[in-house]
Amino acid sequence: MFYHLILTDSCNLSCSYCRGKAFEPEDEVSGRLEIDLGLPPDLDLDLDILYGFLSKDKEAVLTFYGGEPLLRDDLIREIMDRAPVKRYMIQTNGIRLDSLEPEYLRRFETILVSLDGSPALTDRNRGGGVYARVIRNLHGLMECGFSGELIARMTVTEDTDIYREVSFLAENSEFPFDSIHWQIDANFWADYEHRNFRDWVETSYNPGVRRLIREWVETMAEEGRVAKWYPFLGTVQDLLEGRPSPLRCGAGHTNYAILTDGHIVPCPVMIGMKDYYLGHVATMDPKDLPRFESADNCTGCGISGFCGGRCLYANLVNPWPPDHRRTVCSTVQNLHTGLCEEIPRIKRMISSGILHERDFHYTRYNGCEIIP
Repeated sequence: MFYHLILTDSCNLSCSYCRGKAFEPEDEVSGRLEIDLGLPPDLDLDLDILYGFLSKDKEAVLTFYGGEPLLRDDLIREIMDRAPVKRYMIQTNGIRLDSLEPEYLRRFETILVSLDGSPALTDRNRGGGVYARVIRNLHGLMECGFSGELIARMTVTEDTDIYREVSFLAENSEFPFDSIHWQIDANFWADYEHRNFRDWVETSYNPGVRRLIREWVETMAEEGRVAKWYPFLGTVQDLLEGRPSPLRCGAGHTNYAILTDGHIVPCPVMIGMKDYYLGHVATMDPKDLPRFESADNCTGCGISGFCGGRCLYANLVNPWPPDHRRTVCSTVQNLHTGLCEEIPRIKRMISSGILHERDFHYTRYNGCEIIP
């Protein structure tokens, strides 16, 4: 099982699509939920209780999460020194990667670092100088001997030219990324009235994704390799095998979040949502965690097995009204259509030996939602 451990609610950035929106008066979502106001801001739990819970899962994978988890690098060291866990991951904005000693950095199987693309776009969204600081820390990460997977995790908004920004990260002369994931900032806050989302999807995002798909497949033909662009990689493997998927992020069936007081929820975004508490690490056995499914919005959808429901939080909270949600779904339909058009060519490359089915394998539930 995969567990996101929330180390702190604090963050050292105020990104325009995250903390920059969190307290806007127009956000009506919080008023519809019963929020646990007693949650401590930092992990406040007897760590031996946490270790007892994790020891019952011999295949536990622990992902440090926040806020910004590296603000509590002291906790990261203590947990990595003592927890009965063999596999560690972290999702970070990258600003404090240099605060951890090499012996800890080298132990991470996966590091997901937030970059939105080019320096101009990243700094506009995340703050001046952020891009340069992160790239400097990534060079330090590699110099210290890190050999795990490094994933550039983009947040995509109407300011994003998806083709240009993914191409930039993949071809970046300063630090090229083979592993890239992106998530659309949509249907998360009650901000639909202030957005130009539909026009952007139709004129920029959907055409850009189709262009990226074509170039992704062309790279396979020319170089015999499969770049780890997760919205493509994580879905094509199942398309090749004809296999439907539940929520592709794993929320509520393979991936759970442990809050700062030890309560367990299906998804790390669902912090303090008391109606969806599934238990506590002090009393819960991992094998007894309930499988949590809710995809009422997906009833009758012809590609639900491809999509998996996109986002559990959004399906439960419904920040956007149905017509705006349909625009979000159109991005998934566009992704599905574009990939299905390329499946025959990919199969031919596998049959001819240019590619192998194993080239599409990856660590599932590694923090990439897969469906943007």
